[in-house]
Parts: sequence; C-alpha cells; structure tokens
Amino acid sequence: MGRGTFRIHLGSAPGVGKTYAMLSEGHRRVERGTDVVVAFVEHHDRPRTEVMLHGLEQIARRELEYRGTTFTEMDVDAVLARRPAVALVDELAHSNVPGSRNTKRWQDVEELLRAGIDVVSTVNIQHLESLGDVVETITGVRQRETVPDEVVRRADQIELVDMSPQALRRRMAHGNIYQPDKVDAALSNYFRPGNLTALRELALLWVADRVDEYLREYRGEHDIRTTWQARERIVVGITGGPEGRTLIRRAARLAEKGSGGEVLAVYIARSDGLTAASPKELAVQRTLVEDLGGTFHHVIGDSVPDALLEFARGVNATQIVLGVSRRRSWQSVFSPGVSATVARESGPDLDVHIVTHDEAAKGRRGLPVPQGARLGRPRLLWGWLTGLAGPALLTVLLSRVVPELGLANDMLLFLTFTVGAALLGGLLPALASAAFGSLLLNYCFTPPVHELTIADPRNMVAIAIFVGVAVSVASVVDLAARRTHQAARLRAESEILSFLAGSILRGETALDALLERVRETFAMESVALLERGTDVDPWTTAGSTGRNPVPRPEDADVDMPIGENMALSLSGRVLPAEDRRVLGAFAAQAAVVLDRQRLVCEAEEARRLIEGHQIRTALLAAVSHDLRTPLAGIKVAVTSLRSTDVEWSEEDRGDLLEGIEDGADRLDHLIGNLLDMSRLQTGTVVPLIRVTDLDEVVPMALAGVPEDGVDLDIPETLPMVAVDRGLLERSVANIVENAVKYNPAGRPVKVSASALADRLELRVVDRGPGVPDEAKDRIFEAFQRHGDAPAGTGVGLGLAVARGFLEAMDGTLTAEDTPGGGLTMVLTLPIAGDARPVAGELPADATT
Repeated sequence: MGRGTFRIHLGSAPGVGKTYAMLSEGHRRVERGTDVVVAFVEHHDRPRTEVMLHGLEQIARRELEYRGTTFTEMDVDAVLARRPAVALVDELAHSNVPGSRNTKRWQDVEELLRAGIDVVSTVNIQHLESLGDVVETITGVRQRETVPDEVVRRADQIELVDMSPQALRRRMAHGNIYQPDKVDAALSNYFRPGNLTALRELALLWVADRVDEYLREYRGEHDIRTTWQARERIVVGITGGPEGRTLIRRAARLAEKGSGGEVLAVYIARSDGLTAASPKELAVQRTLVEDLGGTFHHVIGDSVPDALLEFARGVNATQIVLGVSRRRSWQSVFSPGVSATVARESGPDLDVHIVTHDEAAKGRRGLPVPQGARLGRPRLLWGWLTGLAGPALLTVLLSRVVPELGLANDMLLFLTFTVGAALLGGLLPALASAAFGSLLLNYCFTPPVHELTIADPRNMVAIAIFVGVAVSVASVVDLAARRTHQAARLRAESEILSFLAGSILRGETALDALLERVRETFAMESVALLERGTDVDPWTTAGSTGRNPVPRPEDADVDMPIGENMALSLSGRVLPAEDRRVLGAFAAQAAVVLDRQRLVCEAEEARRLIEGHQIRTALLAAVSHDLRTPLAGIKVAVTSLRSTDVEWSEEDRGDLLEGIEDGADRLDHLIGNLLDMSRLQTGTVVPLIRVTDLDEVVPMALAGVPEDGVDLDIPETLPMVAVDRGLLERSVANIVENAVKYNPAGRPVKVSASALADRLELRVVDRGPGVPDEAKDRIFEAFQRHGDAPAGTGVGLGLAVARGFLEAMDGTLTAEDTPGGGLTMVLTLPIAGDARPVAGELPADATT
C-alpha cells in the first residue's frame, strides 16, 4: 500500500482562516465524490467554522482522563478502521494528552499517511520548531507546542493562508476569533500590528523557500537552462580588486528592493595562469558577501564572460552586477572587456548593471601572470599584425594618398608601427617590423624607387639610422614592459608573503583553508599535502582540496617538496619556474599549519588528561559520602543480626536483610555508573552496533523499576535500530530510574516510541517538578544534581552516562518540558539501513 499524500494549510497567525480553508477543501472533495471524514477539527466556538462542519462525516473522538478532567483527542484507531480516502486533521503541532496513542498529533498523522490515507491538516508558522526563538523575540511568547520543520517540508502540498494585519485585527474586534472578554487583551499583546506583520513575513519567506526548492527540482528534471524571473537573484562578478566591495554592497541594495532577493558573488579564475586577484582581498569580499546574507562562489573558466553567463543561467539569476573595467582606455581598442561582452551576450532574460567605482580605468592590480601567459596568443597575434600588416598598409596609403610627404616623415610613421608592435607583442614582432619597414622604405620611398638599391648615400645613412632607432626603441619598450611586469609581480608576491607571515602570527590553523587558497591562487584543479614516515613508506594525505587530489607526488603536475618526507602536490597544469617561489612559501606555511594542528591535538589530549585528573579528584570528594551511607547501613544491619544480646523476630530479621539488600543494590548501581563514566572519560567505550528491535531492549531496561511505575507504549510496527544493545539498555535504565525518582507517587512514567524520517524517537515522560530551561543542559553534566534532588539519590552520573552512551551510538539525548508540568527525556536513535516504519494490519473485527 502506498503512502498517502499530505496537504498543509499554513497560516501566519491564529484566526487567518486555516481551519475554514481546510473544511472548504473537504466540501469540494466531497462534491467530487471523494470519501472524506473529519478526523479532528477544533472550531473554538467560531460560528462560521462550526457551520462548515455540517455535511461532513465526523469520527467520534477518544475521551481521556487526566488530572481529574476529561479531554478528547483524535481516535487514530477509529480513523484507521474507517479507512477513508481523505482525513481532515486540525492543529498539526498539538501535544496529545498523556495516555494517548502518540505524544504529538503529527505522529498520529504519520500513522494515517503510512496507512495510505490522504491527510489535509493545518499549522501556524509560529509552531515550526526552527522558528521558536524568532517568534519568542517578536511576540514575547514561547511556543510550547511545536512541529519539526522536516515534517512540514515533507508535505506534498503547502498552501499559505494569508491575511493582512489590519483585516485580522478587524476580525478579532468583531468577535470572530476570540470571546469578547479576551479581545482587548489579545489586540494589545499578541495581535499587535507589528507582531502580525513580522509573523506574516516569516510565513511568506518560509513558503517562498519551499517554492524555490520545487522550482529548482523542476528545472533540473526538465533540463531548463533559460532564466525564469520568478525571484530576484543577483550575480556579482568580482575580480578580487578593491572595487569588489562596492559591487557587493550595490547588489545587496538591489536585492533589498525586492522581497526575498538573493545575492551570489562569483569569482572566475582563468585556467591558463595565476589569478590576478589578491587572496587577502578575496577573503575580505567573501566575508562581506556572507555578512550581507549572500553566498560566495569560485569558478574556473577559460573565458570569463562565458563562464559568468553560464553560472548566472545555471542559478536562474535575473540580474548581473559588474564594475566598469579597470583597464586603461587604450586597451579597449584591442578587446571590449568583460563588462561589455557580458552585456552584449546576456540576452533579453538577464539584466546587466555596469557600476562605476574609484578604480575605473586605473589599470589592473594583483599578481600578474608569467610573461607568456600575460601576452597570450591574442596579444602576440596583434603584435605581429601591427608589425607586419601595419607597414604594408602604411606603404599603400603613403604611395597613393600623400606621396610627397618626405622620407623623414615616412620613417617616423613606420617607426610608430614598430613601437606599437613592441608594446603589443614584445621584442620579436618589433624586430620583424623594423626589418620589414626598412625594406619597404628602401623599395618604395628611396630613389631609385621600386629597386632594392640606394643611389644617395645620405638615404642609406637615414635607413641605417631608422633601423637602429627602431631596434633600440623596441628593445627599450619591451624591457620597460618586462620591468613593469616584474615589479608588479614582485609587489603582489610580497603581499602574499606578508599575508602568509601574518597568518602565522595570528595563529591560523585551518589547513583546508590554506590549501584552498593555494588552489585559487594558482588556478589548479586540486591541491594535496602528502607525507610519509620514511623513504620506503607509502604516501598518505594530510589534507586536500579540489577534485581528485593525487595520492603520490609522482602523479602531480606540480610537486613542491617540503623536507624529506613531505610534499605539496598540485594538479591542473604545469607552473612556470618563476611561480615556484610563491608556491614554496605556501608549502612551508602548509607544513607549519599541519604541525600546529597536531600540537593542538596533543594539547587537547593533555587537556583531557587534566580533566580526567580533575574528575577523579571530584569523584573521590563526591562518593565519600554516597559510598559510606549504604556501607554504614549494611554494617549496622549485619552487626545487629550478629548481636546475641537481642532476640530478633522474623519480621525484624527480614527488615534488616532487606536493608542489606537495598544497600548492596545502591552500591552496585553507584559503582556501575562510576565505571561507566570512567570508560567514557578515557574513550574506551566502543559500541558493538547491531540491528535490533526497540521492544526487545526497553522492557529489559525496566527490570529494576516497579511494574506499576512505567506505562510502556512501544509499537511493534516500528523499524529496527542500529545500536549497541547493552549500552542502550543501560542508558534507558538510567533515564527511567531518574524519571521514576521524581515522578509523583501512584502515577506511572510514560515511555513511548515513534519513527521520524531516518531516526527513531523514544520519549520518557514524567510529571514531576520539571527543570528550568537554564538547567536543562546542566543536568547532563557529571556529578550534577538538580537543586531539589532528594538526599542520598546518587552522585549525579546517571544522565551523564546515558547521554555519553547514546552519543557513542550516534544518538542524542535532550530534555524538554512535559505539557502540563514535568520533564520529558527525548532519545533519538538511527534507524538501521533501509528499515522504515510499516503500517500495521488491523484485525478484521476492529471497531470504533
């Protein structure tokens, strides 16, 4: 039998009409011939809601006695027996009265869904568990009844029931929500306009995130690449330059103009050389965008415009924010730049914002790439075209348009192309331009014309001077360009080295972050720090980042040794020799960081030893009284029994023997907890994980508890769990014994279990005095007892041992208030493998 579908009407506040909308949905389905029943609906004496119940079949509620009062709850068994197509269940976050089938109503709904029944339910945004603190900050009211977010997110359909704060307050004033005597107080407190507006925004944003998940799944399933402008997503293209901060803040302001806008900062590194970005500046900008609520992304691409547009379309962005190019004005002659290219290629579905900033047209900064990568093929091609095609075109122009300009002026014009070739392509294109230009001057402009001879010796001297000047100027220009490049590179390298030195002084110990910085700086696919004990030992990976890190230095594209038995290995491309100096600094820093991490681990181990010593000291102080008390009782009883001066009756002898037994049991329990805590502190607890049924372990844990002291509810249909049976039994025993100790006499402790997603939840509910919120974590510490604990009840290790054992099995133990007073201990355990809850078969004679 398949699982039923789940539809939720989500409201922003009480009274917006969730129940009314759910009942309207029920009437519509009945009109279509669907079998619909009202499993549980609370109309709160609201006339319009009560009228909507007419015409719908209602399942009789189950009556429960609690503290002398009769309560009604949804009768899950009756609904399962009736087995309708659709069940209407109100108030999903409701906590059931003790004694009910489940602790929470959403657990009842889970049973109906597993039985194949479709469920339509309601819940308010303030009852979502993750929003409890936010709602308390807004309204000043702590919501005691909550439902896990995952339960709501798993719903097949979520419909927002919305109403403006003004309209809701009018409904309240008209008496449509609360009784007249409660209206004034509600309007002055919870239902203030500011509270309602904030709750409405929470609901809208939460539903918007859920809609966004559906949209991403749909686009991925249908391979849709075009942008759907359903939500403002603003991609900020940053280069690592200082203008990036201006662009990020501008994008954040744009996102604020549209509710729910999202900012994604992306840095694209070229894959053909070192990046031009300062790692320090990139780190600052990453922090800035995250502080503003955005996300930072690092992408490697051969073409920056193409990679940027591909990223924007992949995340369904609606806008792109770019800065005005930092390149010099003359550089736009040879390439339009990233901003212009992105604007031209973006198409109609992406808006491109070009933002001005203080760094515009000031030239690029950062770590320049090697000379060959700096020029690149396009630059070299333009250099050769300028050096060879330029003089040829100039010859045609001078011959036909201005033939009488003069040899001196002709030489100056030819010299211009030689200098241009040097600026673009370096020395070789400039030398070729000088040689080619001298031949053209000789052939076309020096008498005799159209002959490679020179009649006038003065012209021969002039051409020789032209060649010399051309070669000299080209050499000087090329040398100046190289020196400028080297200076910029050294400045950038010094900045990186300074940053690395600063990180040492600051004590930064994040090896993964350092390796990621290496990968981003050198535009590599992966970086790995490898080490081995001796020359014959195999290499092991101390840290890595990126895709498919290499396991051996021999497999890497770049291998930087660090000492004799450590190496920094990079894969992606081969680095030129001049880049290895910076890489060597990174490698040395990586070794320092690795050593520091290990020293931190050793310090942590030393701290644990100190804590162990402190615990042993506290142990001796704590048990001095608790061990003596039962020993003293035993000694008194034994001495009395051995005494010949008194004739004990059989009843007295039985009492003395019972006292000896009780004292021995207390000693055994105390020593067992002490040994368990010692094992936890020394790290010697190694769980033997096995797949088991919870109903096989929990009853055994209750052996030391009176039979009437516990009300056990462990359904047989629960999935199996992956636990250590011994550790779980000891944990449950400690928790139940603690609950029985504080529970009022004559009332049993409730022990129930249920399944949720991939976890199984065991709840131990008592009706004792409870524990304040500020003390709920402290009760799980060793040697801690709550202030009103009865004397002689132990040294405060039971809950600490239970939590330690559960965490060793990948479980958790938390404390929460019991509705109506008391404390509830919540144990969560991992479900074994693919084991999931199954719907139990109802007997054929089951009735309502």
